[in-house]
Amino acid sequence: MLSRLFAPKVKVSAHCDLPCGVYDPAQARIEAESVKAVQEKMAANDDPHFQARAIVIKEQRAELAKHHVSVLWSDYFKPPHFEKYPQLHTLVNDTLKALSAAKASSDPKTGEKALELIAEIDRIFWETKA
Repeated sequence: MLSRLFAPKVKVSAHCDLPCGVYDPAQARIEAESVKAVQEKMAANDDPHFQARAIVIKEQRAELAKHHVSVLWSDYFKPPHFEKYPQLHTLVNDTLKALSAAKASSDPKTGEKALELIAEIDRIFWETKA
C-alpha cells in the first residue's frame, strides 16, 4: 500500500540527465578564457605573490573547464552523435589534454589551443541541437 502511495505518478524520460537545456559548452569556454587571461596576466607581472595566486586560480579554472567538457562527453553526447561525428571522441580527448597542458603552463598559447578545441566542440554541440 505504501509503495503505491509513494510511487511516481508521472514517468518521464530524457535524452540526458535532465531535460535538455542544461548543457552548454559556453561553461567550458568561459573557464578556458579565464585560464588564458590569467596566463597573460602572469606574463606581465613578476611579483612572486601574484604569480602564486595566479597559478592557483589558473589551475582551478582549468579543472573546471575539464569538468565541463567531461560532462558534455559523458552526459550529453550519445551514440547517434558519435556516429555522425566520429572525430568527437578524439576531439574531447585532445581538448582535455590541451586543458591539462594549459593548467601546467604559463604560456597563453596553451590556453589558446584549448579554446580552439572547445570552439570545435561548441560547433558540433549546436549542430546536434538544431
